Amino acid sequence: MVENIYGAVLRKGAEEAGAVYVIVNHLDGTCHLFAPPPGASHDETGERIWEVEVAPPAGTPEAMAILERRLRSDPDIWIVEVEDRAGTAGLAAQR
Repeated sequence: MVENIYGAVLRKGAEEAGAVYVIVNHLDGTCHLFAPPPGASHDETGERIWEVEVAPPAGTPEAMAILERRLRSDPDIWIVEVEDRAGTAGLAAQR
């Protein structure tokens, strides 16, 4: 737990090349799903770039359905879930 935000790795992917997906569970039935964007994964300052694939009012079932489809084509992905009632756990879409 960091800054009162709980997180867990739901699925380990390839350490050397697995894309990272983050579910931010708002604990009210809604969530955000952050995904790597097409192209570069980091900006010019070295910060990771995120793309929002799911946003409230969508919930975890919608996010998991997307991730299941991703897993069929890329079994190397990582899935991380964090709980943040108030926001996006410090993640922001940059594209």
